[in-house]
Amino acid sequence: MGKHTRMSKQAAARIQSAAARNSDSKTAKDDFDRRAQSAGDRSDRHQGDEGE
Repeated sequence: MGKHTRMSKQAAARIQSAAARNSDSKTAKDDFDRRAQSAGDRSDRHQGDEGE
């Protein structure tokens, strides 16, 4: 099985920025920017749970 890397808030922000710059891109059209933001939020919450 492959290694999974959690989406960081910074990576999600870069993806959203790229989608906003080019609304005709595949990233913008398939709503990947929204899914990336959601994954970044989940990752951020999960990291907070590990620190307790």
